[in-house]
Amino acid sequence: MKKLTRLTLGALAVSASLATASAYAQQITMMTGPQGGVWVPLGGALKGMWEKAIPGLSITSTPGAGIANIRGVDEGKAQIGFSNSSSAVDGFMGKPPFKNKTKNVCQLANLYPQLFQVIAQKDAGVKSFKDFKGKRVVTQPRGNTGEALTAMVLEVNGLKYDDLARMNFQASYTDAVSMMKDGHVDIFTLGTAAPSSSVMDLANSRDVVLVPADDATIEAMRKINPAYNKIIIKANTYPGQTEDVPAVGYYTHLVVACDLPEDMVYTMVKTMAENIDTMAAVNKGMESLTVKEMAADVGIPMHPGAAKYYKEAGAL
Repeated sequence: MKKLTRLTLGALAVSASLATASAYAQQITMMTGPQGGVWVPLGGALKGMWEKAIPGLSITSTPGAGIANIRGVDEGKAQIGFSNSSSAVDGFMGKPPFKNKTKNVCQLANLYPQLFQVIAQKDAGVKSFKDFKGKRVVTQPRGNTGEALTAMVLEVNGLKYDDLARMNFQASYTDAVSMMKDGHVDIFTLGTAAPSSSVMDLANSRDVVLVPADDATIEAMRKINPAYNKIIIKANTYPGQTEDVPAVGYYTHLVVACDLPEDMVYTMVKTMAENIDTMAAVNKGMESLTVKEMAADVGIPMHPGAAKYYKEAGAL
C-alpha cells in the first residue's frame, strides 16, 4: 500500500509538472513597448516565429516599457519582456527605480544597441543637457526607461523636473511627436534604436536638432550604472543631421521568467539564432547581430534553456 501511494504521488508530481509546461505552451504573455517604437513590430515578428516553432504555443503581446517589463516578468504578469541592459541590472541589484531585487528575471538574448535620444526644436536654443532649464519637455510615462534616463541626465547636470517650464508624460511616441509638431514642447526624449521611425517622422516635418551627450554626462551615468556607454548616432541617420552625435547608450535585450520550461526557452533562442535575417528586416540595427553577441553577459542570470543552446552553438 505504501509502495502504491508513493507511485501515485510520483505520478501526480509528474502530471503536475507536465500540466505546468502545457499551460505555458498554450498561453504566455509578452510585454513589448510603446506604440510607435520598434519593440512592437519586432515583438510581432518574434511571436510569429515562436508560435510556428513551438506546437501549441500562443503568445499575447501587450504594450510595455523597459522598466515596467522587468517588473511585469518578475511579478508573473508576463513571461517574456523586452528591456534594456541598464534596467535589468538595476532590477537585479535592487537599485532605484526598483524597490526590491528581482528574483524571477533571466536573460534570453541581446538584440541591438539602444540610445537615449534627445530631439529639440531648432529654434529652442538647446545645445546641451544643461539647456533643458526653463524648457518644455515631453518623454514617456514615469517608470519608462526613457523617463528614468531623462531624470538621471537632468540630475547629473544639476537639474530636476521643477527646473523645467513644463514636463509632459505621454504613453506613446506618436503623441509626443504630435506635441513637437504642434509646437507645444521644445524637447522630446526617448530611449530607442536609431533610426527611430518616430524621430524620422518628426525630422521630416519640423526643423529639429539632436542634442549631443557630453563626456562628463556619460561618465557620470557610467558611475550610476556600468551598463551605460557612449554610442554614436552616425551622421545622416536622420534628415538634416550632418554630423555624428554622441549619445548615452545601452542594449536592448529579451528577458524571460526564470521558471519557464528549459526546452521551451531553448527552442526560442534557437529559433532566433536561425532567423536573425527575419529580425533584421524589422530592425536594421540587428543586421550584424551574431549568436555570440546574443549570448554576451549583461549582468543578470542566464536562463538554463538559453545557456544550453549558446553552449551548443559555441557562443559560451
